Amino acid sequence: MNRYCPFCKGEMEHGSTTFTADLEFGVVVVRQVPAIVCSLCGADWIEDDIAEHLEKIVNSAREKHLMIEVCNWQNQLEAI
Repeated sequence: MNRYCPFCKGEMEHGSTTFTADLEFGVVVVRQVPAIVCSLCGADWIEDDIAEHLEKIVNSAREKHLMIEVCNWQNQLEAI
């Protein structure tokens, strides 16, 4: 992890973010996703292992074909 944000040079720290995916027929929102977040500008980065799990969540929502799915990261870890 870089210590400083490439955009504003603020300090990077572990935190969380909200991930959204537009599926055209619906939207998936996952709250409290672990991320690396800039303390100054709020830019965020999701690590590869987290992104892989988010992909599974999005694919599951795609299969359900729901218009809106909102979930919490921790609840999804327990479900999958």
